[in-house]
Amino acid sequence: MTVAAQRPERRRGPGAPAEHEHRDVSGGWLRPTVFGAMDGLVTNVSLIAGVGGGGLDRSHVILTGLAGLVAGAFSMATGEFTSVTSQNELVRAEVEIERRQLETHPEEEKEELAEAFEDKGVEPDLAEQVAEQVSQDPDEALRLHAKEELGVDPEELPSPMVAAFSSFFSFAVGAIIPLLSYLLGSSNLYLALGISAVALFVAGGVVARLTAVNVWYGATRQLLLGALAAGVTYAVGRGIGASVS
Repeated sequence: MTVAAQRPERRRGPGAPAEHEHRDVSGGWLRPTVFGAMDGLVTNVSLIAGVGGGGLDRSHVILTGLAGLVAGAFSMATGEFTSVTSQNELVRAEVEIERRQLETHPEEEKEELAEAFEDKGVEPDLAEQVAEQVSQDPDEALRLHAKEELGVDPEELPSPMVAAFSSFFSFAVGAIIPLLSYLLGSSNLYLALGISAVALFVAGGVVARLTAVNVWYGATRQLLLGALAAGVTYAVGRGIGASVS
């Protein structure tokens, strides 16, 4: 049984504030989902702006956009899977080193833990007592050492599969938006760019709302960044299209 499990349940007084819950910010799905959607939207609107500015017709724009969607989605998924897996493997390797240190040098590790508590403002005698008590449970001691020295909780590592699937589908959703008007029969590049601009603004606002940032600031920031990428790519497409025509 861990130290946390041994703690008695705290009773709340009549005037105590209501309990509140925090959202999960340790990562797993939110970062790859947000990054994937934004990347898909910005990547494909820029790609379509470039080839559209270069003079390609509707069928070629659709082909290019769909190829960018598929390639980008798989690239994002494999990149996220490899990145998270590698990070988890590194963490587990470092945690294993810490586990061996706890087994071979328990007193030195106990002193390190006491010093960590002292650095947080705990009185030295109390810090030693807490370190002594925590060290009675090897798993809890390892978890605290990992959090103090590595900044991670080895029991709450992100899932590579969750990160991969989140980034794959969110990239695809973001990347299909610039193609919507073309898929519905339009050949107007500026209509596609306008739809994408609205999507960038809305997506930036939604993310800002989730992260408690000013909604107008987040929406405008995302719109300007996307417009910059699309504008540069459009200019390159126009230049290349004029030179080869």
